[in-house]
Amino acid sequence: MKPRIGGLVIVILVLGITACAQPAGPVGPGPSGEIRIIMTEYKFQPSAIQVKAGQEVRLVLMNRGKKAHELLIGRGVKMEEGKPAGYHENLFASIQVQVSGENFEYEEDEHAVKVEPGGTAILVFTVPKGWSGELVWEMGCFEDNGVHYEEGMKGQLIIIKEVSP
Repeated sequence: MKPRIGGLVIVILVLGITACAQPAGPVGPGPSGEIRIIMTEYKFQPSAIQVKAGQEVRLVLMNRGKKAHELLIGRGVKMEEGKPAGYHENLFASIQVQVSGENFEYEEDEHAVKVEPGGTAILVFTVPKGWSGELVWEMGCFEDNGVHYEEGMKGQLIIIKEVSP
């Protein structure tokens, strides 16, 4: 029996490239001032984003999956009939958000943005200046009666203290 060193080398290279491609920590706004979030089955990429108190945030949600996905940002997962169904506290309930794009729906009562496959939604909001220190909110998708969330479609939005000039 011959050892399969070639296959092992390929596996090691693929794992190494994959590890290098993943950001080490939360991603902040790029030079254009926006944060792009790719939605697929069942994850947000990046899974952690970071913004500053007082900062205008422009989130660009791009659904590259085969299913509809949604974004809610909140704290305290609420359960309905034993399944995750959103958050008790929702970030967008306490701040004003503008939503635009194509192939999306904004559910005002749930403060959820649902993006169809191939669709894009752009959310623009300002984090209140009074929010100081590090605050962590969870990003989640609760489509298919919470299945997306249970499969790991969640992440973090981290708000850090505004840096004085």
